[in-house]
Amino acid sequence: MKTVKKIIKSRFILLVCIIILLPVAWIVVGKLEGKKPSILIASPAQYIGKTQTLSVTVSDAQSGVRKVWIGLVKDGKETVLLQKHLSSAGIISGGEKHEASFNIKIEPEDLGITDGKAILRMVAKDFSWRSWLSGNTAYLEKDVIIDTKPPDLDVLTKIHNVSQGGTGLVIYRLSEPCLNSGVAVGENFFPGYTGYFKDKNLFMAFITLNYKQGPGTNIFAKATDFAGNNTRAGFPYYIKKRKFKKVIIKISDKFLNWKMPEFNVDVSPDSETPMVDKFLKVNRDLRNSNGRQLFEMVSETDKELYWNGAFSRLPNSARKANFADHRKYKYKDHIIDQQVHLGLDLASVAHSPVPASNNGKVVFTGNLGIYGKTVVLDHGFGLFSTYSHLSAFDVKQGQVISKGEAIGRTGSTGLAGGDHLHFGIIVHNTFVNPVEWWDATWIKNNISTKIETIKSLH
Repeated sequence: MKTVKKIIKSRFILLVCIIILLPVAWIVVGKLEGKKPSILIASPAQYIGKTQTLSVTVSDAQSGVRKVWIGLVKDGKETVLLQKHLSSAGIISGGEKHEASFNIKIEPEDLGITDGKAILRMVAKDFSWRSWLSGNTAYLEKDVIIDTKPPDLDVLTKIHNVSQGGTGLVIYRLSEPCLNSGVAVGENFFPGYTGYFKDKNLFMAFITLNYKQGPGTNIFAKATDFAGNNTRAGFPYYIKKRKFKKVIIKISDKFLNWKMPEFNVDVSPDSETPMVDKFLKVNRDLRNSNGRQLFEMVSETDKELYWNGAFSRLPNSARKANFADHRKYKYKDHIIDQQVHLGLDLASVAHSPVPASNNGKVVFTGNLGIYGKTVVLDHGFGLFSTYSHLSAFDVKQGQVISKGEAIGRTGSTGLAGGDHLHFGIIVHNTFVNPVEWWDATWIKNNISTKIETIKSLH
């Protein structure tokens, strides 16, 4: 009987011990977890400039974040950027925060850190009981370059005469590779491209003044290096003011009934003048949309100067409309709209062959709203030509063609009132006056001589 009681007592004591020890064991095992904290840098940069904000997030889902240390190591010297001890919610609960984010402003000059290679070092600890209660430790190191000095920008071209609605060329040298560089013309920016000259630090930027920009427009070169340091450089320039024609175009019912069915544009079923309303939508909204499409097409360009010499015009053609004609559209004695014509209209015999105005690469063939069937050629370094209202294509996208080679035939597709070619020149994202590019003397004085002069010196 005593033996039975002893057995029962022993088993009871064992059960009590198990009940007590199991939770303790579960807690101990949990607190001895071995997963290191996570260190995440938002948009990690290779360069640290004059002022840099470093965004770091440290997380530890199990034990919580205990400590974060961040520093810069340069020439063997360690500079502390951040040292943070986070609160504990209790020995069992672990850290109060399982995620902590920090924005650290780094100003190397104020910290006495010189330019050059450095190491960004980060250490994070959690509230695990590992390593004799000191926790799991995560390390992260990243090689960086301290660069607090802006790049040198030297404009090499000396004369810059640009007409309102016209084109110019700026050639400059940078002292170091940059994130971006180019020329600001008022609110517009024209990127510079390397690749033409042997010296990779030499850049060319074709620039333009749009038809609205006249004397008083501010023009300067600028660059931003990979550390975010900015520089500007002025240069001499002269802007020639231009006046543009004012033209009234009469819109007839015959034209509306002929052209409007081509366009898939909805108007209100309650409209008393549906064809006029449709014309206005096409002439305004679709025109703007097609312009944006064109600029998307020319957002990338080959770094190869395909063209050579003066651009050619449509043979045996008469000019029917000029660049930047300010058009007012009149319907039954009322002005219903106004737009600016951003190209030249050239008319010859119906369905005349259209030659490429210069050597280039076909980047688009297709139907483009008001422009109808259109071909776009890339002539390199941000210079493009457009051929619109065609009746047929003779080229395909990606094809490299020579000056004079047929690209299609004239027509009346799109918002054209008769068979003709709408010819345009685009520089980066701006329509310019094509007449300049027909002029061999203008090209020699403003483009070719500049390129050859810099090429001979470098």
